[in-house]
Amino acid sequence: MDFQDKEIIPGEILPVVIIGNGPSGICLSYLLSGRTPYLSPEVSHPNPLLSSKLGEQPHLSLLEQDLEYLCEGLEGRSSNPVAVLFDSLLLPDSDFGLDHSSPLDWRYEPERSVPHLVLGRGPPGGAWHAMECSMLTLSLANWMELPGLKLKDWMREKRRNVRNDRATPAEIASYYQHYVSQMSLEQNFACGTTVTGGYKESHINPPLPVSSLHFLSDGSTVSDEVPFSLLAHNVVLATGTHDIPARLGVEGESLPHVCHSFWELEAAISRGELDQSSDPVLVVGAGLTAADAVLAAHHLNTPVYHVFRRSVNDPGLIFNQLPKLLYPEYHKIHQMMTQQQYQAPPPPQSHAHNLQTSPSSSSSSLPPASSSSSYSGYLSFPRYKVVAFRPDKKCVLESDSGERTVLQISKALVLIGAHPNLSFLRENGRGLGSYPEEPITCRRNPIDVDPFTNKVLGAEGPGLYAMGPLVGENFVRFLKGGALAIASDLAKRHRGEEEEDGEKYLAIDRFMDRQKRMKNEVRES
Repeated sequence: MDFQDKEIIPGEILPVVIIGNGPSGICLSYLLSGRTPYLSPEVSHPNPLLSSKLGEQPHLSLLEQDLEYLCEGLEGRSSNPVAVLFDSLLLPDSDFGLDHSSPLDWRYEPERSVPHLVLGRGPPGGAWHAMECSMLTLSLANWMELPGLKLKDWMREKRRNVRNDRATPAEIASYYQHYVSQMSLEQNFACGTTVTGGYKESHINPPLPVSSLHFLSDGSTVSDEVPFSLLAHNVVLATGTHDIPARLGVEGESLPHVCHSFWELEAAISRGELDQSSDPVLVVGAGLTAADAVLAAHHLNTPVYHVFRRSVNDPGLIFNQLPKLLYPEYHKIHQMMTQQQYQAPPPPQSHAHNLQTSPSSSSSSLPPASSSSSYSGYLSFPRYKVVAFRPDKKCVLESDSGERTVLQISKALVLIGAHPNLSFLRENGRGLGSYPEEPITCRRNPIDVDPFTNKVLGAEGPGLYAMGPLVGENFVRFLKGGALAIASDLAKRHRGEEEEDGEKYLAIDRFMDRQKRMKNEVRES
């Protein structure tokens, strides 16, 4: 729903504002809209300990139960205990390839709904709308779904079978956008907005200020910007990680032929700039986006130099963590990284300390295709780093041992991750991470939160939460746990405030009764 369709009264204080409309924000909106999970009396959980705990108070919703108690003893692929709990309840034993029914019974209880607003720059789904559309998602399709709407059921309605139990990012983006409509959440979403400020005061108390811009469009271009401000008792950071590409910080990185996103490769391909006769494309990085770039160049028969800091056998390398049968294309890339490595020539005796070699950009200097290799136009440089890019499209590499190599390239793709845009926070959120003196990064320094409420521990006042990739949860499967933790904490705080108000009113009544009794006693005496 567009912002201009909403009626926001100046000075009105919203209970919750969610910054970010990706799957994190969508899932939290679902839970805050009165959709309440209970233990189903007809389905038991395959984990007997968890099933026993859930059965102790079956009349209570999951939002009312002690999440820390339920999390005890559970193990999973996330370090966040509530993420493991919620994943176990939504997809029991899915790590073992089993398809158990969820023991959760979702009920719509509008009296539990919490008024909230979800702010996002694009349509619901966030960064999924900007991802490359032909590759398959890393996660299984059902791991990408949100509560209440099976992804496979939705895809069957679109008359498409899920290939290899995985889907394309375009399909996932469409699913999230449909989910918001199907669950009648549109009234909670203000799309086409960018948050420009908020939560910057040194000693802040509710309500929290949130300043934003709404972009008006004539259908093809942005025609106007309308600033607006909100006040909220609680602000949830759910912005994700794809805003600012990470940079190497080396000489020449700003040259025109050096790119920092997969889309720039696609644009070069669409303009016909790359083909099998081009000088090699340099791909920097050892993640899945870098692998996708190698695959895209492979489809064009464009030669590739692939540079990364890790060893091919490093257990932290994502390719060493993926099942071969489920991810054949990434397994093939890992084979190439392993089997088609650059071998530095032995240095001449007289120049042993000043080596510079220059592998030719012709296919003859690259390894020939064989039964064990994918194609001739690929060469990996494990445990190398980029030292400099030059205007003549030469790139200087350096190995761990200090040897330097100069490559002639056509284009460089630096694909080493991205950082969140937290410019609306004081000092870009510095001080909120696990290492307060360092900038927020989703892998090395995520926002530090309470594991059972997702409250930001470094916040200088109450009411600030974070979820999703900002707290280190990069998979949709597990970021849903953050939504449960936040919704549960808000529900318990609301009940506590009601009980506190009730106790205040009861104390006043008791005081008035005493006053009346004292007056009566005085009169009678």
